[in-house]
Amino acid sequence: MIARAPVGGGTLQPVAGSWPEAVERVASYLRAAGVNARLEQFDEGTPTAEAAARAVGCALEQIVKSLVFDCDGRAVVVLVPGNRRADSRKVARALGCSRARVATAEQVERVTGFPPGAVAPFPLPGVERVLIERRLLEHEVVWVGAGSAHHMAALGPSDLVRLTRAKTMDAVAEAA
Repeated sequence: MIARAPVGGGTLQPVAGSWPEAVERVASYLRAAGVNARLEQFDEGTPTAEAAARAVGCALEQIVKSLVFDCDGRAVVVLVPGNRRADSRKVARALGCSRARVATAEQVERVTGFPPGAVAPFPLPGVERVLIERRLLEHEVVWVGAGSAHHMAALGPSDLVRLTRAKTMDAVAEAA
């Protein structure tokens, strides 16, 4: 871990120099919303849910995967626990579209402003809707991507719902 910085309740002062531009966008969004969150940078990287859980030292289900879907040409983000997969049929049904498919890497970056593996759930300039798996609300703290494959932010699930204006639903595929 390189840096530990409070966001919202304190001044964001990264320990190891400046944040990358995409991470600063996330930090600015959190500051502007007045959210009590923590933004951290990890040497080992957090490009997958498993890597993020190891780096953070939390349960896999506390990691929030921000998955981008193309729903009949509309960009949507589905937030699911790190130990689960989104169910594209449930997503399509919830949004009234004929088919929801995982967005391409190019689409992800274009609609979110973040590269795959580093998608933060906010701010999302080209995303029409955000859905959140209800199981994420069971935790006191969840960890979200923060704009790079080396940064994560911790915040309460209620703040995550408020900041993303997410619709709560059962969005995951049944465990095999």
